[in-house]
Amino acid sequence: MTDDSAGSAPDHDVPETAEEAQRAESLRAGLADYALDEEDRALLQEPEAGGAAAEPSGPPPVLAVIGRPNVGKSTLVNRFLGRRVAVVQDTPGVTRDRVSYPAEWAGREFTVVDTGGWERSTKGLGGRVADQAEIAIELADAVLFVVDATVGPTDEDERVVRMLRRAEKPTMLVANKVDDQRGEADAAMLWSLGLGEPFPVSALHGRGSGDLLDAALAMLPAVSGVAGQLPEGGPRRVALVGRPNVGKSSLLNTLTRSDRVVVDDVGGTTRDPVDELVVLDGRPWWFVDTAGIRRRVHQSSGADFYASLRTQGALEKAEVGVVLIDAGTPITEQDVRVVQQVIDAGRALVIAYNKWDLVDEERRGFLEREIAQQLVQVTWAPRVNLTATTGWHTNRLVRALDTALESWDRRVPTGRLNAFLGELTAAHPHPVRGGKQPRILFGTQADSRPPRFVLFTTGFLDPGYRRFIERRLRETFSFEGTPIEISVRIREKRRR
Repeated sequence: MTDDSAGSAPDHDVPETAEEAQRAESLRAGLADYALDEEDRALLQEPEAGGAAAEPSGPPPVLAVIGRPNVGKSTLVNRFLGRRVAVVQDTPGVTRDRVSYPAEWAGREFTVVDTGGWERSTKGLGGRVADQAEIAIELADAVLFVVDATVGPTDEDERVVRMLRRAEKPTMLVANKVDDQRGEADAAMLWSLGLGEPFPVSALHGRGSGDLLDAALAMLPAVSGVAGQLPEGGPRRVALVGRPNVGKSSLLNTLTRSDRVVVDDVGGTTRDPVDELVVLDGRPWWFVDTAGIRRRVHQSSGADFYASLRTQGALEKAEVGVVLIDAGTPITEQDVRVVQQVIDAGRALVIAYNKWDLVDEERRGFLEREIAQQLVQVTWAPRVNLTATTGWHTNRLVRALDTALESWDRRVPTGRLNAFLGELTAAHPHPVRGGKQPRILFGTQADSRPPRFVLFTTGFLDPGYRRFIERRLRETFSFEGTPIEISVRIREKRRR
């Protein structure tokens, strides 16, 4: 899915006076006495205004891939995409939600939806997975029904056929695991399902997948008849992250007012990132529910390993990360690690303390102490106390998201920045080290999203002094909810 929001965010630039701009020009000219490289000179150029946003187009058609567990649906989806995106494992039931991926074949764009294994006879978690598969059929323009040719038609397959007939959607029967000509005889047994000629493929080896895509695209309309039109400019992208079972999926279901994502008491129910367009306060947002981060990626294995990679990828595509923390239990090292993961990705940050209905006065005191001890480095992140299952205070989420994204987008003009640095260093000069006192010659904001500042100095700035500058930047320019990067370039005077 492409990020349509670039260049579409509102203007959050800090104003500057003519005097500040003139002073910055004088300081910039003074750098001519110092040894600068090409990268320095590029940084000293004033940033150009961003280009116009791309014009919106119609929503691409939607192709749903359904079938019983372990028939190779996710493997087939990966074959369509040309890369390993959907989580695949030999264990049945790895995929649980319906997960959408943008795809392209022969110059045509479409959306392919991977689903959990359909087993209507099961209850509990398995039954909710089947519900998601049925919803995927309703929201698709066409359906690929995947059957394991080595097993042949089953009673469960016949139930799926009856459901597909009721849905009245264009459907193609796909006979998977046909690795050679002998397997094609097994595929012929699937005629008995009454969906016409089975299409033999081997999702694992790619046999017949190109022909299958040609046939599938022939069923699809040019523009989707079920997918909604994206608003012009593109919604902002929000990733819901956190350790397992903190309520990410429950929050997404509450925001969408539907059972969009499978929710279960078992931690780790979500494995693939789930995108959903949500309208909050009259504005659209892309919310992405992600797998719970159990441990460091390199310490994970199997489905958890790939789910961790998908979570990292979803975070990198997002603009803001909402870290959910279970307020009813002590803050853990995993919670702190998830917060740091959002910061390391350079994304805006909102911390949501979920399950607030379980917090009594005693627990509230413990929680405040835990926050002061373990999250002291992110006091700048907006905080929302909410209960995902009931929707209590979820309306406050938009205000926090707006605050974080405005800061993430904000740009401080060079003149205003250097006026700030001049006042700061005059009142609080850098300590003398080794008989020398480093000076800040010039500062510029090299980038936004997140804000990145470059300081040209005559010597090394202590880490404590950099943190002091960062703290004062936040206070002066209201950088609430975004990480700030400060890099220092030490430059010496030219030899005459």
